[in-house]
Amino acid sequence: MDLSDFNDLSFENIGEWPVVVKLVTVLVLCAGIVGAGYYYFIADEYVALEKVTKTEGDLRREFERKQAKAVNLEAYKEQLKEMQESFGAMLRQLPDKTEVAALLVDVSQTGLAAGLEFELFQPMPEIKQDFYAELPIKIKVVGDYHEFGEFVSGLAALPRIVTVHDVKITRQKDSDKLVMEATAKTYRYLEEAG
Repeated sequence: MDLSDFNDLSFENIGEWPVVVKLVTVLVLCAGIVGAGYYYFIADEYVALEKVTKTEGDLRREFERKQAKAVNLEAYKEQLKEMQESFGAMLRQLPDKTEVAALLVDVSQTGLAAGLEFELFQPMPEIKQDFYAELPIKIKVVGDYHEFGEFVSGLAALPRIVTVHDVKITRQKDSDKLVMEATAKTYRYLEEAG
């Protein structure tokens, strides 16, 4: 059989084709049917399978995350309760408008009790934050190192929150005394506007 035999093949008389040609034709048709079946029926299913597999992975990770939260739910509830108690205690340390004046007096008396001499005690305008307001007070006091320490310790011991910022200590001219310039900040709770 040579290639010229293929020229003589007719689709009208397939039964007389040589066995090898029939076998090759059947294999080509089968391959075409399998290829077309894959293309029309299976290829889209592979794409859908990949998408579902990715979704499964995402859902599995979300499930594991939520399961970890569920396992620790009691610990989270206990932690939330502790945080609410702590927050409530901190809120009680923030004065309201009526207590601010008394707190300013406490700050100045703490400095005087430590033996400091005030050169400047200047309350500044309050700075509003989310749920509280900062009340900065510029202070300039004269004393020695230990008196400064006693003053800061006294501020920390006050029943309300007072923090000290921007501390600058220098030696007073013509004296062995020190000058401390700082900003003491106290805070007050802002009532929610209802």
